[in-house]
Amino acid sequence: MNRDLRAAYDAEMSIAKSLYRERDYDRCFMHLERAHILGQRNYIPHVINHWWMLKAGWRKSDAREVLGQIVRIVGSAGSLVGAVPLGNTGRANVSAIKPMPIPADLARYFDRIR
Repeated sequence: MNRDLRAAYDAEMSIAKSLYRERDYDRCFMHLERAHILGQRNYIPHVINHWWMLKAGWRKSDAREVLGQIVRIVGSAGSLVGAVPLGNTGRANVSAIKPMPIPADLARYFDRIR
């Protein structure tokens, strides 16, 4: 993960963790989704992101999210071989294999990849 991408991922995760501590899980998920887009091609950040999604889903008592995140934690191994759909938000309410549009402000981190 290059330095700029890592800094952007870390910033989104930091905001998400702060919102988690504040029990603002909806906004927490918004930043976890952004962090997922940034980190999903790197195994450790990918797994960490899904762990935090699982925790937030648990706090929201959202069984679908919790189960979906357990599956996605296992499936994060796909990032080891480049088998991840670019732009996917990582939530249980979307297909784990569906490519999605990248938000405009995050697209610059992927210009060299596309």
